[in-house]
Amino acid sequence: MRNHYDLIIIGSGPAGRAAAIQAGKLKRRVLVIDRKDRLGGVSVHTGTIPSKTLRETVLNLSGWRERSFYGRSYRVKDDIHADDLKGRLHQTLDYEVDVLEHQFNRNHVDTLNGFARFTGTNTVEVATEAGETSTLSADRFLISTGTHTYRPDYVPFNGHSIVDSDEFLEMAHIPRGLIVVGAGVIGVEYATMFSALDVRVTLIEPRDSFLDFIDKRTIQEFTHQIRENGVDLRLGSPIETIEDAGEHVEVSLENGRHVRAEMLLFAAGRMGATEKLNLEAVGIKTDHRGRIEVDRKTYQTSQPHIYAAGDVIGHPSLASTSLQQGRVAACHALDVPSLEESPWFPYGIYSVPEISTCGMSEEEMQERGIPYEVGIARFRETSRGHIMGLEHGMLKMLFSLKTRRVLGVQIVGEGATELIHIAQAVLNLKGTVDYFVKNTFNYPTLAEAYKIAGLDAFNRMPIPEEFKVKGKRKT
Repeated sequence: MRNHYDLIIIGSGPAGRAAAIQAGKLKRRVLVIDRKDRLGGVSVHTGTIPSKTLRETVLNLSGWRERSFYGRSYRVKDDIHADDLKGRLHQTLDYEVDVLEHQFNRNHVDTLNGFARFTGTNTVEVATEAGETSTLSADRFLISTGTHTYRPDYVPFNGHSIVDSDEFLEMAHIPRGLIVVGAGVIGVEYATMFSALDVRVTLIEPRDSFLDFIDKRTIQEFTHQIRENGVDLRLGSPIETIEDAGEHVEVSLENGRHVRAEMLLFAAGRMGATEKLNLEAVGIKTDHRGRIEVDRKTYQTSQPHIYAAGDVIGHPSLASTSLQQGRVAACHALDVPSLEESPWFPYGIYSVPEISTCGMSEEEMQERGIPYEVGIARFRETSRGHIMGLEHGMLKMLFSLKTRRVLGVQIVGEGATELIHIAQAVLNLKGTVDYFVKNTFNYPTLAEAYKIAGLDAFNRMPIPEEFKVKGKRKT
């Protein structure tokens, strides 16, 4: 291993992974330092990949997708245990790590396990769990350490009945009742997954609303569906106390209500994993959540030779955007031209049902004073929806009345995170409502909902002059 590199990357999550591979393809000397003995970061081991694998396992074993045909009591496997959920999970994680290690080897990326801390402008000290230390230097650095769970003092975590989202994956058994505190993306995903397993789930959110970055009408549709699926959603309910009562967990709310269940998952926020980096040594400051401020075009911190990308810089905190950020940061750090990032990217929430959005919400359109029309399609209106037995699901598109351009798409329902990419492409290519009316979609597919929603809006919008028939019709 060298002592000096062109680029040292701290953290091997999506941002670090993309940056390292990009630097390797540019034939630069690059090192990835990760505190874990297995590469992949939070995304692979406790975040994105595990939660999405768990969701797929739950839906498969529970027979959730077939219940509209065979009844609510239908299950593929009658007795589902924690080991059933974890078996597929570990197999997927092993595969992800193997692929990542192969990519690093193929692109000549060096790796080192240990805790890195800055000791100077261009130097880091790496301490291994065995107690060994080494000092390395680089021309450029990328911080992609991600986040860790927020664990406030008032929550009596015990690792089995009161857990955070990292510990939740190691549960010994599936509880009969589950309390989820925090209706952010993580809390909503796990709450709806376990509701699909017929676990009694109470989702507590101290604020009066949740997932505020999503279009309100879409959230209303989603809220109706998850309540119908059995999730007890408690909004505007600040917590007074959480008590570990041995056989159960007792939560007292400020409104006088009490909630009791076998297990509590605390999923109210995450913190930037920066406290051990000794950022003071290089003059980089963090906010109250440990996140680093960067230039959003180059991902440079206040120190131009030190970059940061991924969840450690905050919003939007998506694996997909982290991959893009890491690649762009590496190109800029190594003085290589790169394409600009597309202005519109999709959000994906892997709840049951899924939510995915791209572009503006109705609230944003109204704030900007943009006159618009709405087109809506229900999945039950499509033949594919009937074939799949879908009783719910909605695709909504927002179009500018002035330019006819599509400016926002929201989808809630089966396959939302896959379907959204059609909208993303049309948005970034500045397409209009006419695209959805003129083009043919495979039949039967859920994508046909775009045609239905497009026509829904088109039929209420003014007809452009070029569409009007010139002259008289021949008889």
